[in-house]
Amino acid sequence: MTTPEPPPDSAAVALERLRATVEVGFARLDGALALLVQRSNQTEARLDDLENRVDELEDRRWPLPSIGALVGLVGLMLAALAQLR
Repeated sequence: MTTPEPPPDSAAVALERLRATVEVGFARLDGALALLVQRSNQTEARLDDLENRVDELEDRRWPLPSIGALVGLVGLMLAALAQLR
């Protein structure tokens, strides 16, 4: 005796279709999440690189306030020297 095949509109067939649909949905969701994680890692790497570049630029910038103070002092000394002569 063989077991009769369930009719196409039975609950078992509907549940099997639903299970397959859920599996496909989870697979798509897993792929989308993997892509988001990859993009996040790339963004973190680019931000780290940018932060390093900004730090290098800050280290190499001219000390403008110090230069301004020195120029002011030299100007004051030259003006005082001109008044003494």
